[in-house]
Amino acid sequence: MTAGSSRIFKAAMLTMSVVSALQWQIEAASAEDRPAKEVFGHMALPSAAASQPIGSYAKGCQAGAVAMPTDGPGWQAMRLSRNRRWGQPQLISFLERFSQDAQKIGWPGLLLGDISQPRGGPMLTGHASHQIGLDVDVWWRPMPTPRLTVEQRETVPFISMLDKSKFLTVDDRKWSPLNARLVMMAASYPQVERVFVNPAIKQKLCQTWTGDRTFMGKIRPIYGHDEHFHIRLECPPGAPNCKPQASVGKGDGCDKSLAWWFTKEPWAPPKKDPNAKPVKPRQVMVSDLPAACAAVAAAPSANPEGIAAQAYSASPAQAVRQQNVEQVIQNAPAIQPPSDIPLPTQRPTLN
Repeated sequence: MTAGSSRIFKAAMLTMSVVSALQWQIEAASAEDRPAKEVFGHMALPSAAASQPIGSYAKGCQAGAVAMPTDGPGWQAMRLSRNRRWGQPQLISFLERFSQDAQKIGWPGLLLGDISQPRGGPMLTGHASHQIGLDVDVWWRPMPTPRLTVEQRETVPFISMLDKSKFLTVDDRKWSPLNARLVMMAASYPQVERVFVNPAIKQKLCQTWTGDRTFMGKIRPIYGHDEHFHIRLECPPGAPNCKPQASVGKGDGCDKSLAWWFTKEPWAPPKKDPNAKPVKPRQVMVSDLPAACAAVAAAPSANPEGIAAQAYSASPAQAVRQQNVEQVIQNAPAIQPPSDIPLPTQRPTLN
């Protein structure tokens, strides 16, 4: 290559780099003016970037997410068509460890529900949290034998731990000491910040747990969560853009704050001003999220082949399962809201 042609080549490369950067900035600016759930809810793949949680659990996004494998020695991922099994590496590692420890106490295996979308952010339906790749839902239902097929994972129903004929009462025909051991184990890990359960389940633990109660305070009562429990990890070290929650404080939570859930107040419809004019709820825009989330939305996607190699082993059986998974995701109908959406109220939320 002559000196002249070399200069031309370098100039061309510089021009392409500038054009690419400008295009990226344009896409990021365009994303800011769109509803966040529409932008992040239709992302199929994570961003090709270093992993980091950005913002808060209910107002943020995630870069460089990792897929939780659909199958593992002690777990199966559920409702695969939702494409919500993406999390930060710390959460994926935690789930692999938790599934192993759960089997040691006799739990057959974890059925894993929603984690987060490929780039986090608000979802089209369902959760208000699960936005930064540090939240996961674990079904109260244990993994069956034989394992569920891909199709069954879309249709197998949840199992509620409540006696629906009574007010906030655990059904002792379904609940067992093993359920209690599992959720108390989840709360015991130092990186776990909170575990959300139904108020009746929290009360059951308060009344019956005779073991170490050191971590009981991490288990928090909230609407829904009778069919699954929700584990939340703390912001990992070295994640400056992750907004932590306040500490849960001292005590086991088996006090008047729990008793409040068994009054009428939490379940009463929100009071409405009869003279107030109807106000259309304002959609959360990408610009309402941390500034870095617009860049995450506009960033190039990670290599899908690399993701598949990372998330699944190379065994023929798992390769066939993965092919089936992709077909389910591709042919899935519109996502349906989960059955445990909290009541629309300004009272306690998962945040």
